[in-house]
Amino acid sequence: MEKVVRQHLEMEQFFSGFIATSKPRQQVPPNQQDQRAVSEKLSLLEELAEQIRECRKCALGALRTNAVPGEGNPDARIVFVGEAPGADEDAQGRPFVGRAGQLLDRIIEACGLRRGDVYIGNILKCRPPDNRDPRADEIISCLPYLQRQIEVINPEVIVALGAHAARTLLNSTKSIGQLRGHFHEYCAGLGRPPIKVMATYHTAYLLRNYSQENRRRVWEDMKKVLAELGLPIPQAPRR
Repeated sequence: MEKVVRQHLEMEQFFSGFIATSKPRQQVPPNQQDQRAVSEKLSLLEELAEQIRECRKCALGALRTNAVPGEGNPDARIVFVGEAPGADEDAQGRPFVGRAGQLLDRIIEACGLRRGDVYIGNILKCRPPDNRDPRADEIISCLPYLQRQIEVINPEVIVALGAHAARTLLNSTKSIGQLRGHFHEYCAGLGRPPIKVMATYHTAYLLRNYSQENRRRVWEDMKKVLAELGLPIPQAPRR
């Protein structure tokens, strides 16, 4: 037990204590046109969330406590996508609020960002029983909601957390080990430019498979995302 606690503390420390290499860019006050665009996005996402809460397209709709539509900045440059809600998410109706979510929060903060700067969602909007893997029919029923959310937000980068999210978004059968570490393209629809996708390990996987190498791989993936967006890449302070 002491070893497990020590490992988790080391993981927390790994994704905290980073310092930015340059001063944060000053926020430019949005003009009225930008404000209207963001307000419209927010309204569309709220409409989608209500549809998701009423959805009964698959059997999961009758088993859930709460649907978990997703949450975050409607004008986010980064969208994080996991596979499905867990027990904590089902209880609260919010994505990534359990231990895996707390680790995701620390990773986001290590990037010099806040949870409210990004958007967080899942392939499935309802928890599968006993956290089993999503089934094909469930993905087929639920995926259009996520596709519409991505269409509304129009992010610059999608971070696919884990194999199920990455394979679904990229229509691939490759392993997460094969997909992570470099950019792919998500087809955003006819007439729309593709969106870059970075696949990386799910934070729940990191909690189950503790190793310095796995954590470092995730951080290397996130540094590539920051570089793609032209954001400063924090560095660990010298010890």
